[in-house]
Amino acid sequence: MATIIQNHVNEGLQFIDEISEGLHIDTTKYKEKLEKTWDPDAPLEEKTDALIKHALENIDEAGADWTFLAARIYLQLLYAKAAANRNYDASRRYGSFYTLINQLTEKGIYSQKLLQKYSQQEIEAFGASIQPGKDLLFTYPGLYTLATRYLASDYEKQVYELPQERWMVIAMYLMQDEPLEKRMKYVKEAYWALSNLYMTVATPTLANAGKTHGQLSSCFIDTVDDSLKSIYDSNTDIAQLSKNGGGIGVYMGKIRARGSAIKGFWGMSSGVVPWMKQLNNTAVSVDQLGTRKGAITIYLDVWHRDIEDFLDLKLNNGDDRFRARDIYTGVCIPDYFMEQVEKRGDWYLFDPHEVKEVMGFSLEDFYDEAKGNGQWRKKYQACIDAGLRSTKKIPAIDIMKRIMRSQLETGAPFMFYRDEVNRQNPNDHQGMIYCSNLCTEIAQNQSSTELIEEYIEDENTIVKKYRSGDYVVCNLSSINLGRAVPDQVLERLIKIQVRMLDNVIDINTLPIKQVQITNQKYRAIGLGTFGWHHLLALENMEWESEAAVRYADGLYEDIAYYTIKSSLELSKEKGCYPAFQGSKWSKGTYFSEKGYTSERWHALEQEIKAYGVRNGYLMAIAPNATTSIIAGSTASIDPIFKPYYIEEKKDYRIPVTAPDLNYRTYDIYRRSAYKLDQRWSIRQNAARQKHIDQSISFNFYVPNNIRASILLDLHLQAWRSGLKTTYYVRSTSNEVEECEWCQS
Repeated sequence: MATIIQNHVNEGLQFIDEISEGLHIDTTKYKEKLEKTWDPDAPLEEKTDALIKHALENIDEAGADWTFLAARIYLQLLYAKAAANRNYDASRRYGSFYTLINQLTEKGIYSQKLLQKYSQQEIEAFGASIQPGKDLLFTYPGLYTLATRYLASDYEKQVYELPQERWMVIAMYLMQDEPLEKRMKYVKEAYWALSNLYMTVATPTLANAGKTHGQLSSCFIDTVDDSLKSIYDSNTDIAQLSKNGGGIGVYMGKIRARGSAIKGFWGMSSGVVPWMKQLNNTAVSVDQLGTRKGAITIYLDVWHRDIEDFLDLKLNNGDDRFRARDIYTGVCIPDYFMEQVEKRGDWYLFDPHEVKEVMGFSLEDFYDEAKGNGQWRKKYQACIDAGLRSTKKIPAIDIMKRIMRSQLETGAPFMFYRDEVNRQNPNDHQGMIYCSNLCTEIAQNQSSTELIEEYIEDENTIVKKYRSGDYVVCNLSSINLGRAVPDQVLERLIKIQVRMLDNVIDINTLPIKQVQITNQKYRAIGLGTFGWHHLLALENMEWESEAAVRYADGLYEDIAYYTIKSSLELSKEKGCYPAFQGSKWSKGTYFSEKGYTSERWHALEQEIKAYGVRNGYLMAIAPNATTSIIAGSTASIDPIFKPYYIEEKKDYRIPVTAPDLNYRTYDIYRRSAYKLDQRWSIRQNAARQKHIDQSISFNFYVPNNIRASILLDLHLQAWRSGLKTTYYVRSTSNEVEECEWCQS
C-alpha cells in the first residue's frame, strides 16, 4: 500500500477503495461528501485530517469498522512523514531498520546498547522480520495513542519510528542479554507476541525500552519510618521515581499521630497530614517525564489516630490546611474492623508512636493468621486494655460512613484488606505487607530503609550508610484476552512474556539503590490481563451469570499454571530468586492453600521444590487503561462504560465503539458498567483472585445516589469473598437505567 493520500489524490478518491479492502463498510457516501470539500492543493496533513474526521463521523453501533479506515488513513501520514525524515521511498512504508537505529542513536534518542549488543547482520534480519501488515490491526484511538505518546521521535517531535519498529525495538532491548545462540529466536518470539497485540508491556517499558532515558518498571511502594530523616529521604526518593515515570504507593502508618509526643513532650506532633501535603506538592511539581503529573497513593491504617483527617484529605470542602487533592488515598483494613462494622461495634484509634513506646511492639507488624483469630486482634485488644493516652473510641460504622462518603465524592480511598493479603503472601518468611501500590494490584514484602551511620571522610567527603529495606518494585505486562484466548496461544504467549518480564529486572536502570536491591532479592513480576469484557462478548457469555464466574475460575487457573510453569523453566535455566528458600513456593504450601490437587499441579509442585521459581511474585492485574486502547480491547477485568460513546478531543470528537461490536456481541456489551450488578463482578473477581498471588485493580461502578446500605454490602461482600484490595468506587451523576440491583 503506497502513500496513497499523497500519490493518488489528484486521481480522485478511488484510493479509499484500496485502503478499505476487507472492511465491512460502504464508502460511497463518504467519497461523495469528500469530493464536495476536497482541496487537492492543501497540505498533506490537512488532507489527512479531513479524511480522518469524515471517516470517524460514520462510526456508530452498526459501523464499527470505520475506526480501522481512519487508522489506515492515519498510517499513510505516518509512513509519509517517516519516509521524509529518514530519506527513503514512502511507497515502501517501512525503511531500513538498521539505518533507523543508527539515526536515532546518533541523535541521542536510542540507547547505544542496541548497536553494541547486536551486529548489523542481526539488526537487518530483525528488520526483514517486521510485518507492516500488522499495522492494520490498530483501531484509530489505538494507533493515535501509540503514535503521539510512545513512538520514538527526535527532539523536535518529528516522526521516525513506526509501530512495528517500536515492537521490534522493545523485543530487542528486553532480549539483549540472552545467550547468542537463542537470542534471535527470543527476539522474534517477543515481536510475535507484541505485533499480534496478544499482549502489551507496561507504559514505562512501552515508552522507554531502547531509549536513553527513563526506566521500565511501573510500580513502587515505599515504607516511611517515624523520623524526620526517613520522611525527607522518602520524599526525595519518591521524587526521583516520579521523574522517571513510576507510580508510587506510600505506607505512612508508622508515623506518629497529631498531638503525639516528640522527645517526651506531648502535643508537639503535627501528625501525618502535613507530610502527606508535602507529597502532594511532589506529585504536582515532579511530573512523569513531562507526560503527566506524578501519581502517588498514600496508605494509612484504619486504627491510626489520624484516620479521620486522612479520610477527608480529598474532599472538595473544608479547611485547605487539611486537604491534599492531588494524591490518592488507601485504607489498610484488618478483618476485625469489618467484623465490627458488620455488628455495629466500637472501634479504637491509637497513636503508633505511643503503642511502640508503651506496649513495646508495633501494631502494624502483626496480622490475623486465620479468619476470626490471630496475633493482630490480640495485640489490638492489649492496646485497648492498656488505657493508652491516645486512645479514641468511635463506632466502627462511623469510620465506614466516612470512607464511603469520600469514595462517592472522590472515588477514594482504596481498600486494602491486610489480613487476607498477608495470609496469602507467598514470601511471608521474609516480612510483612503493609499496603499496596498506586493501583492496588501489587502486594509484596515491605520494610523501611534505616540510616546506620554518617561520618566525614578525607576532610570534605560525607559518607552515609543505610540498611536497605524492602522497597517494592514490580514489572508489569498484560495478556490481551480478547485476542490471545480465541487464537489459543496462551501457553506459547505466557512463556515468552514471563521471560520478557524477568529480563526487565536485570536490564533496568532504577534511580534509587534500595529498589535495585529489592528487585534482585524477589525478582518480582506482575503478569496481568485485560480484555475480559471483550472476551465475554466474543464467547456470547453474560456478565451476570454463573457461567462467567466459572469461566473466570478456569481461565485464570490456566493462566496461573502457565505463568508459574514458565518461571520454573527460567529457574532451571538461570536460577531461582535469592529469597526462595523458606517461601511457600519452596515448601509447597502455596499449592495446598490454593487447593491445587490435580495431577498437573502436583507435578509442577514437585519440580518447584527441586528447582525453584525464578520470580518470588508472579501475577498482578493492573488497570491497563492506556495499553488496552492501543491493543483495541477493553480495560483490565472491567466492564465497558457504554457500547458506543463520544470521546472529546481538543480539535474534534472521536466516536468509540466496544471492540468487535456487531449484532452478535451487542447484547453482552449492552449491560455495561453502571447497569451491571456489581455483586456479580465481586463473584467473578473472587474466582480469579484465588489464582493471583498478588492482587487486582478492581473497581466498583455505582450511581452517586446509591443507598449507603448497598455500597456497604458491596464492601462486606468483597471482604468476605477473600478479595485483597478494591480500587476506585466510580460513581456517576447521570441517571442509571436498569439499576434494579442498586435499589435492593
